[in-house]
This record gives sequence, structure tokens and C-alpha cells, in this order.
Amino acid sequence: MTTVLPHIMVVDDEASTRDMVGDYLKMHGFKATLCDGGASLRASFDKDKPDLIVLDLNMPEEDGLSIIRDLKSRSNVPVIMLTATASAIDRVVGLELGADDYIAKPCELRELVARIRSVLRRSQASAPAAADGEKNKVVRFGTKWLDVDARVLRDDEGVEHPLTASEYGLLKAFADNPKRVLTRERLLDLANARDPDAFDRAIDIRITRIRRKIESDPAHPIVIRTVRGAGYVFSPDGRGP
Repeated sequence: MTTVLPHIMVVDDEASTRDMVGDYLKMHGFKATLCDGGASLRASFDKDKPDLIVLDLNMPEEDGLSIIRDLKSRSNVPVIMLTATASAIDRVVGLELGADDYIAKPCELRELVARIRSVLRRSQASAPAAADGEKNKVVRFGTKWLDVDARVLRDDEGVEHPLTASEYGLLKAFADNPKRVLTRERLLDLANARDPDAFDRAIDIRITRIRRKIESDPAHPIVIRTVRGAGYVFSPDGRGP
């Protein structure tokens, strides 16, 4: 029986970094495709969709944030950002655009592999298979419907809207706990999205991103509301808990 290796695309304009990361990934049980920028990434992506992308943010021709924006508009493939400056602004913008994790350059390769495995586990765990003949659980979230088993967010016309693994995990946590106030800590646990190096704004950024997809007026949310000093609450009917 042939074992299918997790396919990782490494996008970095520095050949030495690209080759080093690629070799290390292959040594640790991954299939690695190396790309020197956005154009080569798109060409490779169309031929063989990866399980995860490791993406350098600072590249001369097309910056990583633009690439993330394009990728997340048409795919839910997880993305781990590499940022040489470790800038909080880069991390915030990247997370807002849909990136799943980040790591500073130069990175410890063992840590990178650990982050890759963590994001892959999160992505796989958030897509449970429905039992044969069992109807998928579908939950209304404002202007959209979450198909829990298919891990898909759809509007009333049936158009799918891409979700990152962390976004799905949070929506699933809310769907399982309607009208309950959930702290940030509890949400991270329920969504299996705990990052040992997560900074304070990470959960808020993910909630903001979700609100843009499901709220009629994201600036005045009524479906996923903030409870000051406590956390967040999902109100299916748009009213209080």
C-alpha cells in the first residue's frame, strides 16, 4: 500500500532558505514543492494542490500578503507565514487575510515542522466524516449557513465561502455552544486552535474575520457578540443569550 505524504509548498525568493527547508521537510516525511514566488506558486498549485503552504512575507516581486489574499479568495489551504521582521503588524494583517499561523525568520526547523504538523492536525480534525445516511448538521450563522460535516460556509444562493481551519474550528465551537458566553481561553480549547506563542489579539482577529463573512453589519455584530470582560456569545436569533 502506497503511503501518501503530506504535500507542503515552500515559497521563498532565497534559494538557500528554500532548499534548506525543502530538504528538512523531505527528511521528516513530507513531500515538498519549492517555489521562488507567487507566479511559480500558482503554476504548481494548479497542477498539484498542496496540503499546506509555508510562505515568506517579504519577497521582491510580489509580497506574501498579496499572495495570501489571492489564495484565500479561492482556497482554504492552510498557510504558515514566515516573517523576517517578526513584525506584529505583519502578523495581524496576515491573520486578518486568513493565514493560519506564523513563525519568525530565521526559524528553527524543528519548530517549523511542529507548527506544520499542528496546523495539519487542526485542519484534519475540523473535517469529521458524516456517518453513512446521516444528514449533515447545518447551522444558521447570520447571512450564511455552516455545513458542519462538510466544513463549508454557504450563502442562501448556495455559493461557498472559503474558511480557514481556525475559522471553521471557532464556528463549530459556537455551533456546539449557542447562547453560552465563551471566554477566549475556552474558545481556543474548543477550536483546537491553541498556539503556545499566540499573542493577545489572535482570537479577536479571527472573530473579526468571521464577522465579515456572516454579519449583515460587521461593525455592529448581533450573531457573534462581544461580552465585555467575559468573551463572546453566539446568538442564533440575533438576540441576547
